[in-house]
Amino acid sequence: MLMEQDLRGLFLPVVTPFLPNDELDSESYRNYLSKLLTYDIQGLVINGTTGESPTVSWEEVERLVQWTKEIMLENNRNVPLIIGTGTNDTASTIKRTEWAGQLGAEAVLVVIPYYNKPSQEGIIEHFRRVSQVGVPIIVYEIPSRTGVRLTTKTARTIMDLNGVIGLKDSTGGMELISELTRYGTKPVLCGDDPYFYAMLSQGETGGILASANVNTQLYIDVINLHRQGDIRAAKDTFNLLVPFIQLLFRESNPSPLKWLLARQGLIKSDKLRLPMSPITLELQADLEMALQRLPLNL
Repeated sequence: MLMEQDLRGLFLPVVTPFLPNDELDSESYRNYLSKLLTYDIQGLVINGTTGESPTVSWEEVERLVQWTKEIMLENNRNVPLIIGTGTNDTASTIKRTEWAGQLGAEAVLVVIPYYNKPSQEGIIEHFRRVSQVGVPIIVYEIPSRTGVRLTTKTARTIMDLNGVIGLKDSTGGMELISELTRYGTKPVLCGDDPYFYAMLSQGETGGILASANVNTQLYIDVINLHRQGDIRAAKDTFNLLVPFIQLLFRESNPSPLKWLLARQGLIKSDKLRLPMSPITLELQADLEMALQRLPLNL
């Protein structure tokens, strides 16, 4: 099981490759994941937003976890598995968290309940109940997708719960991490890729970053350079990544990322499950231009 001190470095949220008939693509997943495991990553996130969790069944999550374990064994590499279990229903989140523990998850990623807009008190109680399952929890705060935003007080209350080991900050700004680190906090991981470097400077311990599926080593370099105190080199390295980050989030994640992974041959196609759809021709053209101008190390 992961502990607070383990939430340091780069964690990669994986995509879920699909065949044209909407079934899981095991061959693409094997090829793609084998490449990710060549990097010094600290963990993998299965069934997150990048993995199209709203359209992936729990039976498919089980298959993805099994494949991941097999691929790690084949590559003689073992990294912690974090499974997304959060829903907008406390009972189902508890059940999924229990199932994740049975699958061998070393932590779960639990999003703030979405759509039904619970009160701050309701959110706290949601996490209190889920934390009692016993699987370490990383809180996932992403108000642009949930429709509700944690107050600093609520975030601190949730972070103080036994069983909560950290928070993924995808708030689209610096306010939450600045407030949490000012008071002292459990680890905060960046989940908003454009703010990756800025959050490092505010005390983040690492990131769960969709865009780090490409140019992975450069993200690791940013973290290591910053830890070593070479702030200028860390910033310069991050600046190399900014154009790709901007393009990868111009349209909804993971559509641009899947297109890029398919373009580079790591997965067979950029197939998504509805209601997600492929990226526009305009973005395809801009990504092609970026590939011509900038290095892309997959």
